[in-house]
Amino acid sequence: MDDLLQVKVAERRELAEGIASFELAAADGAALPDFKAGAHIDVHLPGGLTRQYSLYELPGEHSRYRISVLRDPQSRGGSVRLLDEVRQGDRLAISAPRNHFGLHDGAARALLFAGGIGITPILCMAQQLAEESRPFELHYCGRALPRMAFVDRLRDASFARQVQVHVDDGPVAQQLDARAAIGAPADYKHLYVCGPTGFMDHILGTARALGWAEERLHREYFAAAPIDHSADGPFELEIKGSGRVIPVAADQSAAQALLEAGFPLSLSCEQGVCGTCITRVAGGVPDHRDLYLTDEEHARNDCFTPCCSRARTPRLVVEL
Repeated sequence: MDDLLQVKVAERRELAEGIASFELAAADGAALPDFKAGAHIDVHLPGGLTRQYSLYELPGEHSRYRISVLRDPQSRGGSVRLLDEVRQGDRLAISAPRNHFGLHDGAARALLFAGGIGITPILCMAQQLAEESRPFELHYCGRALPRMAFVDRLRDASFARQVQVHVDDGPVAQQLDARAAIGAPADYKHLYVCGPTGFMDHILGTARALGWAEERLHREYFAAAPIDHSADGPFELEIKGSGRVIPVAADQSAAQALLEAGFPLSLSCEQGVCGTCITRVAGGVPDHRDLYLTDEEHARNDCFTPCCSRARTPRLVVEL
């Protein structure tokens, strides 16, 4: 863990029902690495879990990272541990920021869509776009205002006129009309969306139906839908150049098999949404089950996510 950053919780605040923010400062008082909107960090939690959280505040003079955490009833333990066990003054290990969801360069107009806790990276994008005087509009959707973080902050922001808040339990007139908000595709527009899978599928599906090209649709999933493992079977992983063949049992992930065989592999989300464990494939055909790679990248079959994906052929040859 020598490459990890040691931080302390400088402040913890309740943002909304079931949502808290954590402000992280370097434990030694030094400056933390810089980042741009869309970045996330891996947080190493009590009990050995590692989870990803987007940064919602652009780096400022105090050089601190701010994350927001939702108490998710479907949590696999990460959010619950943070909310129940981590307090102001506690120390944590984190990764440096990484960004797979960055803003497109240039003066293109950005359409930002946030569902629930998906506002975290989208808020940071709005800040950066406003600072750079780039055109954008933000649509923030949630079930009810008390369960939505940052609503007051958005209403008081310098870019408040570019923000629309939509709540499920509000008047019909203010609810999101995705087709109208997205509109026809154009060379000067890019779309960014983050939130629950159903919300994101609705936004992306609507954009595709309107004729938007994939390269103008940008997304970041927080969690994947449950995968049906009932038909999973065993397969093998051949480690290119080593002569070793690792069996993967029907009830075992490829990542688990590699780790148990002594091969180093970086894991984070373990759901195929973050891209941390992407591994090169030199032979065989993967059974792609991730939400990180694009359809075009899936079609190339030259890499896969061993945390959740499997094999369509009896053996995959992988490069580690």
